Amino acid sequence: MDYKDYYKILGVERSAKDADIKKAYRTLALKYHPDRNPGDKSAEEKFKEINEAYQVLSDSQKRGRYDQLGQAYSTWQQGGGSPGGFNWEDWYSRSPGGQGGVRVDVGNLEDLFGGGFSDFFETIFGGIGRSGGAGTRTRRQSAGVRRAPLTYEQPVTISFQEAFRGSERTIQMDGRRLEVKIPAGARTGTRVRVHGGGPASQDGQTSDLHLVITVDPDPRFERREDHLYTDAAIDLVTAVLGGQVNVVTPAGNVLLTIPPGTQPGQTFRLSGRGMPRLRGSQSSGDLFVRIKVTVPRQLSKEQQALFEKLKQITP
Repeated sequence: MDYKDYYKILGVERSAKDADIKKAYRTLALKYHPDRNPGDKSAEEKFKEINEAYQVLSDSQKRGRYDQLGQAYSTWQQGGGSPGGFNWEDWYSRSPGGQGGVRVDVGNLEDLFGGGFSDFFETIFGGIGRSGGAGTRTRRQSAGVRRAPLTYEQPVTISFQEAFRGSERTIQMDGRRLEVKIPAGARTGTRVRVHGGGPASQDGQTSDLHLVITVDPDPRFERREDHLYTDAAIDLVTAVLGGQVNVVTPAGNVLLTIPPGTQPGQTFRLSGRGMPRLRGSQSSGDLFVRIKVTVPRQLSKEQQALFEKLKQITP
């Protein structure tokens, strides 16, 4: 079994920050996505490899253990170790949680088994030892420990309006066509789980597909959780005397009544006009409208005369 350089796979330095790792993963995942490379088996394998690398480097616990292995492997190479001669079973048995190849860890199995498909990953993180003749693979777990399903991540970008109304995506996975509904109210970081939707691992275990959502911003709205913020401009007369103004909402324009004496920066709340709330709730957040008062740069003679008169009578 060969050592996998996950940093090289994602094209990042070993000192890379989490944000750099995530950016590299998204760029490569889009490039090698099966939908962009139909029928290309090499691109599909590359896509799986990228996903596996991200599963490790995006998790601080897995990354720390992987870095320890990298140091041990590098020291072994510098000591004249021959290709293919590294004792993986010895590393596994000496690593934290390993006792002669038996993994005992019931506290965080989902993280340990999340998204690993290669022999390398499963040997380091999944409790796979080797026994008997060459090529024999055995999985040894403590009695009574239920193994969590593998997960397979796929980034998906949706528009702001799709996040507001809900959306669907068609996913091609191992020759299958999956129609996945993305719920209204999704935000960047929302994960949509498809049970059994991912590819099978090398030992035949099924995996779940997780769509990791990114929502494109809308310049008209600022989102804070389920609440939205937007600006509305009114003229000086409306601010002083009151009136109405058209306000843009994700569901269409509405008329907002402006009371007399409205101040610049004053905020009005439109209840239930924000983003839908996730997890089965039928409610929505609120839309907050910040008022901007526009002051005329040029006045007609009549307007200037009226302002001069107002100045004289203003205490």
